[in-house]
Amino acid sequence: MHPDVRKRRTRSIIILLSVLAAISMVAFMTLGAKGSWSFILSFRGAKLAALVLIAYSIAVSTVLFQTVMENRIVTPSIMGFDALYVLIQTVLVFAIGAGRVSALNPFLLFIVEAGLLLVFSILLYRWILSGAARSPHLLMLVGIVFGILFRSLSSFLQRILDPSEFLILQDRMFASFNMVDTSLLGVTGIVVAVVTVIIIRMLPVFDVVALGRNHATALGVDHNRTIIIMLSLISVLIAVSTALVGPVTFFGLLVANLAYLILPTSRHAVVLPVASLIAVITLVGGQVILERVFAFDTALSVIIEFVGGLVFILLVVRGAAR
Repeated sequence: MHPDVRKRRTRSIIILLSVLAAISMVAFMTLGAKGSWSFILSFRGAKLAALVLIAYSIAVSTVLFQTVMENRIVTPSIMGFDALYVLIQTVLVFAIGAGRVSALNPFLLFIVEAGLLLVFSILLYRWILSGAARSPHLLMLVGIVFGILFRSLSSFLQRILDPSEFLILQDRMFASFNMVDTSLLGVTGIVVAVVTVIIIRMLPVFDVVALGRNHATALGVDHNRTIIIMLSLISVLIAVSTALVGPVTFFGLLVANLAYLILPTSRHAVVLPVASLIAVITLVGGQVILERVFAFDTALSVIIEFVGGLVFILLVVRGAAR
């Protein structure tokens, strides 16, 4: 494809997605609005900001993780983040009871959850990537093993919980996009903004890393150091999104692969914003449809995970067929 044609197509895609994202956000803010506009705008505005923040965090972290692993059918959840989040919730309910967990300060709970997720990931990265092998693929395998361990521990504790507490725990184990704690927007917004500044400064480096270890090293990039920085940024974004809404497995895989599918380029400066726009359209537009058409009869996370799971299966089958 000619460079000029590629640029025009890329520009058209970004403009179209931006318009669709804007329409979704306007519809979210205005459809079915009754009563005081000052209250509606503040209430829906905070919820909209949370959805955009979550969509951006999941999309960006998935694209960067696929770059690190040199594989487009993996997501950060394969590292055991989801399983660790469930284990944290299970241990809290088991130790102090569901009632006390629900009464905890949301900010304190967020700091504990995000902090534990971040500490686990950084220790895991340093342990694997500072060894002799220094292989991201070995890191992925170790993450899978830890995920199995965390799920086994969670399952054991859940079996000896009181049935009523287990029911409350179940609500905390699954992602909920319509029950986001908007009081955490300030701290999460600052964290994501700092991560975004770092990502913007490193965009050209990400493109070089995507070429592989040998090519990146030949072009003067410290591959191991860059990988650790990228994984740390991914961990922060995943910790923020998981602590806000709970574990989401296939959403990032869905939006990242849609971005690669419709774009004529794989440059991170283009793929990251396009994946983010697709994620915003999916979350915000999906929430509008559920609120106005289905009246919350269906959880958006269930639909997204179902579609994302189908996409994952199709990607695996297509890869196996080649």
